[in-house]
Amino acid sequence: MATQQTIPAILTVAGSDSSAGAGIQADLKAIAANGAYGLTAVTAVTAQSPGAVTACMPVDAHVIAAQIAAAFEGFEIAAVKSGMLVDRTRVTAVAGAFRARAAPHYVLDPVMTSSSGYPLLEPDAVTAVLDELAPMAELVTPNALEAELLTGRPVRSLSDARDAAAALIEGGCRAVLVKGGHLAEAPATDLLVTPDLEQVFAGEFVPTSGASGTGCTYSAAIATHLGRGENLIDAIDKAKRYVTAAIRGGPAVGRGAGPMDHFYALRGALK
Repeated sequence: MATQQTIPAILTVAGSDSSAGAGIQADLKAIAANGAYGLTAVTAVTAQSPGAVTACMPVDAHVIAAQIAAAFEGFEIAAVKSGMLVDRTRVTAVAGAFRARAAPHYVLDPVMTSSSGYPLLEPDAVTAVLDELAPMAELVTPNALEAELLTGRPVRSLSDARDAAAALIEGGCRAVLVKGGHLAEAPATDLLVTPDLEQVFAGEFVPTSGASGTGCTYSAAIATHLGRGENLIDAIDKAKRYVTAAIRGGPAVGRGAGPMDHFYALRGALK
């Protein structure tokens, strides 16, 4: 009989992307590619092509909470991430479910809009994210635009990112990673700020027509490495290197902005 390998179970709470480039689908691929077993709690069902979101139907808040409860009842959860949460009602439901179970290694990706600009979080839910979810998170991972919306201040430079992260820390966040993919002075440079340290993660800017799901993939990979026992800095470093390679290896499939290749390593092995 073959020896069964024990791997960590990682829960993602996010929206479904029918094009499979972002959201729950991207999370599951990233979790698997980084050595863990992915579980899901779906918050919304969206219709998406590579370049646009054309429809969205939120999942009932009670069903979201029940999915989270079922995951914790059936598995030893090693880490959790959240992405698209839609509105205040669903944010509150997720927060309650996480509080009831002391969600471990929680990575909060404050998804607010799609890559194409479609709103994925109602404006009045931003305060609920900051008040109810952020204090529970081991790490909050806004991109530059999300950092602007969370703090009400412009984020155009690394210095701006530092100020925004500091404001979020002062507001109760334990650690903030401002993703700098669109910072003019330092593209592909991310900044981690905690009450005790600051760490810059420089990276390779990969020219692309606009790979979707980078933020979802990054946060899922970070959560996976935290669940595998890595410290925060090593988890971010490994996740960033994974995302860069997945963007670089993006396949020519679909119309419009192509997806990442979450299984680039396997693809090479199959050649």
